[in-house]
Amino acid sequence: MSDSLTVAVLGTGIMGAAMARNLAKAGHHVRAWNRSRPKAEPLAADGITVADSPADAVRDADAVLTMLYDGATVLSVMAEAAPGLRRDQLWVQSTTVGLDDFPALASQAAEQGLVWFDAPVSGTRQPAEAGQLVVLAAGPSAGREAVAPVFEAVGARTVWTGTDPAAASATRLKLVLNSWVLAATHGVAEALALANGLGVAPDDFLGLIAGGPLDMGYLQLKAKMIVEDRLSPASFAVATAEKDAKLIADAGRSHGVRLDVVEAGAERFRRAAEQGHGDDDMAASYFASFAE
Repeated sequence: MSDSLTVAVLGTGIMGAAMARNLAKAGHHVRAWNRSRPKAEPLAADGITVADSPADAVRDADAVLTMLYDGATVLSVMAEAAPGLRRDQLWVQSTTVGLDDFPALASQAAEQGLVWFDAPVSGTRQPAEAGQLVVLAAGPSAGREAVAPVFEAVGARTVWTGTDPAAASATRLKLVLNSWVLAATHGVAEALALANGLGVAPDDFLGLIAGGPLDMGYLQLKAKMIVEDRLSPASFAVATAEKDAKLIADAGRSHGVRLDVVEAGAERFRRAAEQGHGDDDMAASYFASFAE
């Protein structure tokens, strides 16, 4: 297999569209499909073929990349793709899914004879668009050289966590990472909401911690988005963050770990979505502090 691949990207939301563009930019032939075709059509301007169906997208492709909403969606879309799949195709499964989804994913990969990689990514809109994601990957050693061009096109580095994708080692690491990201997001949102309620200027709080051990770039970035009301377009949407929070809470619960902050955070995202912020950046957790 040459370094120039034909890659089918199934799912062209915030992350999938950026990954498709970077694959094309790296010289790969890219076919993209999205349930809502208008979301995929702008990719044609980047030389990407917009497919009418998952089966059309994956037919004769070297690699299939799934970046969809959740595990159930992945399973449904890959079932639709089945008529176009062939044995030994690379399957890069980058959707953040739940641990309970892995038996069905493994079964689907085995039935189709796919070379499966559990490959969620770390990063949001900006690093995705810049091709600077971190790919967390688990998959067979024999397939790593073949899949490397895909990972190199979408990410700055790849962190290998294991050789058996069914063990979900990459997804387990992603869920731990996301638990921290979501907690930090709610921390910024609640601090600024409290500042608002107490009549404290946000800049007084941000200036107080600037450059010290309590400061971090992520805090300043999300705080600026809230203060300047720049929550759209989202880097990572409230609705997706709520879904991930529930996956994290479920994973913890099934392993005897109580995650009170994660569960409270999922409720904050639910309230923000109920207020109409579901498509806004997850920093819109801020508005949950003022919900009835």
